[in-house]
Amino acid sequence: MDKIKVLVNGCTGKMGKEVIDCISENSEFEVLCGFCQKEVQDFPFPVYRDINSIKLIPDVIIDFSVPVATFSILDFAKENKIPMVIATTGFSEEELSKIKEYAKYIPIFLSSNMSFDICLMQKVLATLAQNLPNTDIEIVETHHNRKIDSPSGTALMLADAINQACENKYTYNFSRLQERKSREKNEIGFSSIRGGNIVGEHTVKFMGADETFEITHTCYSRKVFANGALKAAKFLVTQKNGFYNMNDLL
Repeated sequence: MDKIKVLVNGCTGKMGKEVIDCISENSEFEVLCGFCQKEVQDFPFPVYRDINSIKLIPDVIIDFSVPVATFSILDFAKENKIPMVIATTGFSEEELSKIKEYAKYIPIFLSSNMSFDICLMQKVLATLAQNLPNTDIEIVETHHNRKIDSPSGTALMLADAINQACENKYTYNFSRLQERKSREKNEIGFSSIRGGNIVGEHTVKFMGADETFEITHTCYSRKVFANGALKAAKFLVTQKNGFYNMNDLL
């Protein structure tokens, strides 16, 4: 069986390098080439800095970058009919809508978190929210000091799972700095902590009058996300044009 040839977008970043390392340990994949804005010389495969100069056509693109870099490669993917796994976070609602437009022309798999456990956590939270309707819900997320977006895409994904299970009755509160009032009954509050080299931790608290129920997911290694992206890539190369996520993979 031929190996799945991968273009890694954001190949010089921490997650890009993690994907490359995981591919080196996986007999089903090989890195065909990379794309990034930096000039590099220490990779055993071609690394392109200009979209128009890419000569090699992969079976799939894995994107761990930043939103502007994601869109820089999406046109190339569309033009060459290449499936694309997007693990980048920090997209605006408008940008997410644009990505879904691209999915009419190529298969796109998008998830703010590639962890199987996080996907399972979404399902657990949906059930908890339905059974704990009179609690105050807060989400606390902690990441390394280099993370740009806040709150994390995963925190928003968890909140959306709760909201969808409860007929979208919740509003999101990202900052109480400008308001001097008690919290609203149907709101989900977010707190973001940044520091050190913490890969990622998410805690969701259901706080009632007499007790609190909380659930926490802690990630100790970026390999979780890289291997999840490879599973998504293997799934995606056999799919029709469309928009996919972790629920489709499960």
